[in-house]
Amino acid sequence: MIFNKLLYYLFERANNYTRKMQQDKVMVTGFVKGLQQVQFEGNNGVLSNCNFNGNIKVGFGTTFSMHNLIHGTIEIGKYCQFAPYASINTFNHPTNHLTTYINKRLLSGKMANYKTNKKSIIGNDVWIGKNVIILGGVNIGNGAIIASGAVVTKDVPAYHIVGGVPAKIIKKRFSDKLINELQELKWWDKTEKEIEEIKTLFYKNLTHSKSIYE
Repeated sequence: MIFNKLLYYLFERANNYTRKMQQDKVMVTGFVKGLQQVQFEGNNGVLSNCNFNGNIKVGFGTTFSMHNLIHGTIEIGKYCQFAPYASINTFNHPTNHLTTYINKRLLSGKMANYKTNKKSIIGNDVWIGKNVIILGGVNIGNGAIIASGAVVTKDVPAYHIVGGVPAKIIKKRFSDKLINELQELKWWDKTEKEIEEIKTLFYKNLTHSKSIYE
């Protein structure tokens, strides 16, 4: 009992230290594990009970909700949003050996040397719904929406909506012409001043539009 309290105290101290070191880039609410393993670009938000582990890069303005698990080699773009309990895990157990068991209780944990780690890349302005699971080696395009509960095992094209287990394309958000215009606009790379200058584009309902500029 005393050991557990001491362990929690040490974790909390390390977490608070990391939080102070990155407070100019990320706002953290509650206990978060593994912040020191994340390279935040700035203006990020992380809610309580998130867990980070691996080599992780997070773009400007991206926010995490409660209980997000982000493990592996992962690159996340700008202005992405994670709903509660969404996760990305690029690590996987060995599947071509005698066993998938990597716990220290077998061969002193040496089977962990055969774990795989396939990098996943999340584009910009991606909305990832509640309880979504994204596996290793998956690339998700700009502006994509991942429906709640989806298990993403394959790449997702830009501005498409996917859902299901395994996730499949439900529909495109916009016409090809609009998608191309949005890809060329790259609003996520603009400064706050530049975004302010084109703010009217953000307020438009593009459902029946032939161009974002009409």
